[in-house]
Amino acid sequence: MNTNFRIEIFYSPSSHKTYSGELPGSIKGEFGPGIRSLIITLNHVANVSEPKIHEFLKNIGVHISKATISRILTKNADVFHQEKAEIFLEGLKATPYQQIDDTGTRVNGDNHYTQILCNPYYAAYFTVPNKSRENILDVLLCGKEKTYRFNDEAFDLMETFNVSQIWTEKLSSVKNKIFSDEEIRRKLDYLFSVNGYKTTKKKVLEACAIAAYHQSTDIPVVTTLLSDDARQFKQIAYHHALCWIHDGRNYKKLRPIVPYHKEKLEAFLDRYWDFYGELCEFRENPDSEIAKQLSTKFDQLFSTITGYEKLDERICKTKENKEHLLKTLILPEVPLHNNAAELAARAKVRKRDVSLQTITDEGTRANDTFMTIVQTAKKLSVSAYDYIFDRVSNTFEMPSLAKLIREKSSLS
Repeated sequence: MNTNFRIEIFYSPSSHKTYSGELPGSIKGEFGPGIRSLIITLNHVANVSEPKIHEFLKNIGVHISKATISRILTKNADVFHQEKAEIFLEGLKATPYQQIDDTGTRVNGDNHYTQILCNPYYAAYFTVPNKSRENILDVLLCGKEKTYRFNDEAFDLMETFNVSQIWTEKLSSVKNKIFSDEEIRRKLDYLFSVNGYKTTKKKVLEACAIAAYHQSTDIPVVTTLLSDDARQFKQIAYHHALCWIHDGRNYKKLRPIVPYHKEKLEAFLDRYWDFYGELCEFRENPDSEIAKQLSTKFDQLFSTITGYEKLDERICKTKENKEHLLKTLILPEVPLHNNAAELAARAKVRKRDVSLQTITDEGTRANDTFMTIVQTAKKLSVSAYDYIFDRVSNTFEMPSLAKLIREKSSLS
């Protein structure tokens, strides 16, 4: 159906100019908010590829080019980018912990990674070139400029990251100083000019960036991060909680052939999940005495010697992560598993299966933004189509998702 708009036109003899009326604010180009909202919804809610969207619209009598569909999905999305920024900011404030995961993606033929941060109120997506701690910090800084601080915490982190004492002594001359990104790289390029110290330089940058992030006052600083055991997630927050489901998968990877070994594995896993059940009960009714009992029981369970060498090795590795697996004993609000982040990552994987890659930075950013809005709307029980239409049509009758996050989190 075509809509014909009649625009008034006036000519001013005194100024020798012609003035014409404007189209409604919701009309941009030759397509109205209905078609534009439908295209965005088909692509980001129903995971329909651009060629299939074009085929669908053509079959219902909408004459639109593939290039126009692409522009609708990637251009003029400033209002949505701003909404994403507000969602993320409110999401960071909503709970005392954050969950994080990542998954591979492609941008114009190159391998990238999408970092996913979430909690019960939101899920946000950020595509970055690699998995480094610095890129994760760039995300957590909410668009603020990254700085590097050489304080006591930074030097402690350098020791944790196995930076040699020789280098920490050389860096002592800049202790308690703060550098911008450009300044620190120029300084370290000079200090680490000798070949072979690229890894050490990276560790120093990560340590100082984390220390500076922890001192931030103008953004919500994540104090507890729940993740899998990947290296890049460690040390970013003061508290690092690990996922029990992820740890349990390591036991499922064992494939014993000997019947005796099978029996030992099955028997241990029964005890493993029984203990997990006790932790779930503790989260519902936290108690300091029960926390002590569970800590002792953990030591007993993961000191088990079965005689099945691979199983015993796996049990020892779990015991080494006691502090992070039992974080719920001191912070009962932290979940025992990271399923929410993994489900959010799976949404990205399904999207990748339909649309292999994005081509431009603009398209990548738009994809992250709309995935954030759609997945957050789902968590808040909001119709993604209605929300997108409300914004595309410039009516703004629906409350922002950020406001809903703030309201719902204040009630919990």
